[in-house]
Amino acid sequence: MAADGRPPALTPWAMYQQADWVVKAVMLGLLLASLLTWAALVAKSIELRRVGTRLRALAGRFEATGSLAELASEQDPAGLIAELRAELALSEGALGDREGLKERLVSRFDRREAALARRMGRSVALIGTIGATAPFVGLFGTVWGIMNSFVGIAREQTTNLAVVAPGIAEALLATALGLAAAIPAVVIYNHFARRIAALRGELGDAAAALLRLVSRELSRGRLGA
Repeated sequence: MAADGRPPALTPWAMYQQADWVVKAVMLGLLLASLLTWAALVAKSIELRRVGTRLRALAGRFEATGSLAELASEQDPAGLIAELRAELALSEGALGDREGLKERLVSRFDRREAALARRMGRSVALIGTIGATAPFVGLFGTVWGIMNSFVGIAREQTTNLAVVAPGIAEALLATALGLAAAIPAVVIYNHFARRIAALRGELGDAAAALLRLVSRELSRGRLGA
């Protein structure tokens, strides 16, 4: 109660200050999780945009290239040319088996796609975890705060709403913070999952363009020169 007998103001800051230390820890943890989510949104958006631009440019260069010899000094952010060179070196003497060579190259390029997805999804997994767990963490803070409110009711021997309302409000604030952390995290996670899937498709386009170039070189009999 305030000095003049009125209940304390139920502002978010006042409710945080009056909360039990467990509820305070829950609130701080949820605020930290929310900050991590928004920071990851900015950083990962920049990273995905940069990678997407490079992959689209790479696919365009592969499509416009007439022979593998023109790729000798090509910038290769996806590592596809490195995989091609490694496979050609290991398949020396077996280049006549065209289907076998193509199959091995497809396998290598598929692993590159999987590696890209893993690399791009590192911080995205954290966002997904926040989205899945934040409501339950907030609910834990709420349950703890309401238990303390009932203890206060028993101690004060009163059910006056002005006495118990602040404690219940503090508890419900934890749930609100849990939802505020979880809802954006779920939306951001789904957005990044779609973008990473799109990046895998763009890398697949670049790999397909390189495979077509390899196939043309095989038909010309110039592969391995």
